[in-house]
Amino acid sequence: MLLRHGQSTANAAGLFTGILDPGLSASGADEARAAAALLACHDLVPDTVLVSPLQRAGQSAHIAATVLNLPAGTVRVDWRLNERNYGALTGRHKDDVRAEAGEVQFLAWRRSVDTAPPPMPDEQFAVFAGSALFRGLPARALTRTESLRDVMSRVAEFHTEQVVPLLAAGQTVLVVAHGNSLRAYCAVLENLDKPAIHRLNLPTGHPLVYRDGKRRYLDAPRAEAAALALTLDGGT
Repeated sequence: MLLRHGQSTANAAGLFTGILDPGLSASGADEARAAAALLACHDLVPDTVLVSPLQRAGQSAHIAATVLNLPAGTVRVDWRLNERNYGALTGRHKDDVRAEAGEVQFLAWRRSVDTAPPPMPDEQFAVFAGSALFRGLPARALTRTESLRDVMSRVAEFHTEQVVPLLAAGQTVLVVAHGNSLRAYCAVLENLDKPAIHRLNLPTGHPLVYRDGKRRYLDAPRAEAAALALTLDGGT
């Protein structure tokens, strides 16, 4: 099962968030609680929750764990689930970037598989490298920029090392992460081609279940409406 974290304060502000570490908005916390209630309603209580170290994902996972009354130790962190690094675009308002770069380049940076945004300059990179979040992670967890292809590589490694053994042991697994790390994960799980990856948008707070290699939302009408709104706004 996959769950994009609830809306963050940076999502609400229209920023290129990436590896910024804002918390959930009030609406985002409500989304996380509603997602957990859906899981309970469908008798899909996870045995293990795997989550990125970014706090918007961690807060969503811990809200879900509380609602579902999961035992201590159920939630585990893996940096490979981090959101895509938007490089020098990190923290910038999307409307400003679109106005400066033009629609074609804007969409290439935001939605393509192989085009990475401009890399972070030294000063910006040093700020992230010195942050509490990245000081505790392997050096390869922080790059100067990433394409979606780069994210696909790390989530494929995560899946093989973390998820496959849990599924083989018969566990129900919930992965709580981000719009692009989960888009990359879907691409890996389904071997999606570039047009399918480009079309895929995952809205916040809507649980997505995989069975027999096929995905479905637990509340398909609401999730699909939210995904369409996201598409019309330019995508994840």
